[in-house]
Amino acid sequence: MFSFVSCICNQRILIACRLLHPNKHKLTILDDVSGIVRPGRMTLLLGPPASGKSTLLLALAGKLDPKLKKSGGITYNGIALDEFCVQRTSAYISQTDNHLGELTVRETLDFAAKCQGASENWGECLKELVNLEQKRGMRPSPEIDAFMKAASVGGDKHNLVTDYVLRVLGLDICADTLVGSDMERGVSGGQRKRVTTGEMIVGPRKTLLMDEISTGLDSSTTFQIVKCLRNFVHEMEATVLMSLLQPAPETFELFDDLILLSEGKIVYQGQIDHVVEYFKSLGFSLPPRKGIADFLQEVTSKKDQAQYWSDLSKPYSFIPVSAMAAAFTDSQYGRNLEFHPHNSDGHTNSPEALARSKFAISKYRLIRACFARELILISRHRFLYTFRTCQVAFVGLITSTLFLRTRLHPIDEQNGELYLSCLFFGLVHIMFNGFSELSITIFRLPVFYKQRDNCFHPAWAFSLPNWILRIPYSIIEATVWSCVVYYTVGFAPTVDRFFRFMLLLFSIHQMALGLFRMMGAIARDMTIANTFGSAAMMAIFLLGGFIIPKEAIKPWWEWAYWVSPLMYGQRAISVNEFSDSRWSKVSSYMNNTIGTNVLLAHDLGTQNYWYWIGVGVLLAYALLFNVLFTLALAYLNPLQKAQALILANSEESKDLKIAGATSDRNTTTDKCNRTNVLEVSTEGTRRKGMLPFQPITMTFHNVNYFVDMPKEMQARGITEKRLQLLFEVSGVFRPRVLTALVGSSGAGKTTLMDVLAGRKTSGCIEGDIKISGHPKEQQTFARVAGYVEQNDIHSPQVTVEESLWFSSALRLPNDISRETKKAFVEEVMSLVELDELRHALVGKQGSSGLSTEQRKRLTIAVELVANPSIIFMMNLHLVWMHEQLPL
Repeated sequence: MFSFVSCICNQRILIACRLLHPNKHKLTILDDVSGIVRPGRMTLLLGPPASGKSTLLLALAGKLDPKLKKSGGITYNGIALDEFCVQRTSAYISQTDNHLGELTVRETLDFAAKCQGASENWGECLKELVNLEQKRGMRPSPEIDAFMKAASVGGDKHNLVTDYVLRVLGLDICADTLVGSDMERGVSGGQRKRVTTGEMIVGPRKTLLMDEISTGLDSSTTFQIVKCLRNFVHEMEATVLMSLLQPAPETFELFDDLILLSEGKIVYQGQIDHVVEYFKSLGFSLPPRKGIADFLQEVTSKKDQAQYWSDLSKPYSFIPVSAMAAAFTDSQYGRNLEFHPHNSDGHTNSPEALARSKFAISKYRLIRACFARELILISRHRFLYTFRTCQVAFVGLITSTLFLRTRLHPIDEQNGELYLSCLFFGLVHIMFNGFSELSITIFRLPVFYKQRDNCFHPAWAFSLPNWILRIPYSIIEATVWSCVVYYTVGFAPTVDRFFRFMLLLFSIHQMALGLFRMMGAIARDMTIANTFGSAAMMAIFLLGGFIIPKEAIKPWWEWAYWVSPLMYGQRAISVNEFSDSRWSKVSSYMNNTIGTNVLLAHDLGTQNYWYWIGVGVLLAYALLFNVLFTLALAYLNPLQKAQALILANSEESKDLKIAGATSDRNTTTDKCNRTNVLEVSTEGTRRKGMLPFQPITMTFHNVNYFVDMPKEMQARGITEKRLQLLFEVSGVFRPRVLTALVGSSGAGKTTLMDVLAGRKTSGCIEGDIKISGHPKEQQTFARVAGYVEQNDIHSPQVTVEESLWFSSALRLPNDISRETKKAFVEEVMSLVELDELRHALVGKQGSSGLSTEQRKRLTIAVELVANPSIIFMMNLHLVWMHEQLPL
């Protein structure tokens, strides 16, 4: 046993040192995928989760991970991706919502419109439309003509294009509301998803690759968005490829073409009207009152395929995806596809068809847009900057009382040491005040990477406003500290030395801001940045020339002493003070002045030019750090880790495992009323895991919910102090009844659930909420309730199994044995199909670990292992829930 463990440890060490290659499994995500997406036609990309839809969209958008091995070619109008700027020609709309939560919806779209040159693009569309009207002898509609001309005119704040997109996406009602984030209050999840879509289509771009834009949206809003895009596609001959997981029948009928993808293979591609006929030729028929989209996603599934078999001439046998893909290639529908670029007008190389320049507008307008956005962000963070300024003043008052001039006198070296300590503390405090720039930078990086990769703006346009607009704040901090501390402590009283003191504090603050800004851009992760940031600060302090004099530093670390920026600041601020005439009294020690003795005791320079050297070096460091910050933004990519994967044979192994462990149990009706039964059905077998719980009934009567009136609405003249979000809401939730809470996006679904679940921490709640006839007590109710949030928030550094174990250990009663808990967790993992991912790290959403669909399953499982009597679920696909959860 010991030798086996040692062998594994040695193998892991060799793999970590890259001296041994680990055993890798080759996974084919896309397998010989070929096709064409035509302009002027709406194309739907359909397929079950993990079928390769996102990978295909990323490949078409030119955003595929370069580490992946790929073969084949992608062309736009017959031109390869490396011959034009694909980032500006096409827009990939991700299913991950990355936005600056401090901006409003309108401000987010305004910035996107400015960077993409919305006015210029609409001007080009206007020219094309005028030429087309002249060729065909058409007279323009007055309304459309007026709209196009107004949209082509840019404005200082926003133009007509932004207002139009806001209205089309249904965001006009929340245009002046902050977008918010997972931890900050803002628009609803569905509205945030529409902001993600609007940010890309506000351009507009002629090619849209949209990945699961219906996540968090109601079917009506999805229908309106798809209908708007359909009009845009048909009128402007745009190209749209959109993937949807569960489109409603009305939305499905808006598309012209269909690409059905499963297990990385194309099962069908062609007109959407022929897909039912094609699968009927394979022996599968669409049942009455069954949605075509649901039928297509289930007909390739081994579990659901048999129910659609209609060929009575031969017995049913499972047809795998590979056989379906081969059958489509040999069919008439596959042979009718013509794989050639669409170039009917002969404008393949025209700038209107394919973007040649990397950015849409001039450098001046780019930097102007970024400066305007940074000013807004600074104003939204005014509490932070105000608090830090007050903190500087408060710490300055404490410092001045500790080193009060009535207790300090420039008469000997002992008092000189106290003055030197006060100077060093001031430098350290100003440096630490720049630490908050680290977290601000890292939180903004996901949005920057998204906009950089879509050619919104270059890296320097992002970094330059961050640097320039922090200069006034550095002046404020240096001024506050100098005014509070300098004369109170009793430093050299001349005016010139006071302003030199202030200039040095300004320089050290600018250096610190650049240092932490650079660390955030290089580390790109809060944990890594904090670790290395703290280590760098300790090294800078240790080699700053105050804690350890230069003579005490070992020769092999002497280079680090001369590299430390704090050393130059310490020398400059010490020379500024101790070269004053009041320190020129001759000391009895070494026949030097008192000031010279203090400086020599710490190996600090005694010449006056060290002050200007210090200021110059600190400003040079600030410039260097900001240049490195810009280079890191330009050339580094987000930290990516391997995604959690399921091997191809995992399904068969899981079926064998389940079949081997299955045993039939008979339960009575009375027992079902007292137990929570979780079932997992396989082909002809069934197993159950049971934990006792008390069924409860929740009733709510005349529930009202009020919040404080937003300042934006008060500025419009609204005099009310409270805004009512729920109006006299009443209802009941009963045991063994699955209740669906439906409504349009922004109707108050999340608000109602938060109120009923007791998750609202602000506002005023009125009305009666009772649990089984008793008034609800939140402390006891939280023990029997589960809440599946819309946002999937998990600890990234733990595995799936560890996440479920942690939840069950904290929330299940202590009288349940460890073996029972383990069996229950296993049942839940099998139920939500996470048992094959038990050892996979959760990771961060959108970059590592579990996929979006797998993270949602984990969110559900974390609540199910608590064995709740009542469970609230936000914005789930109820088809999957209905098939999997026997509630």
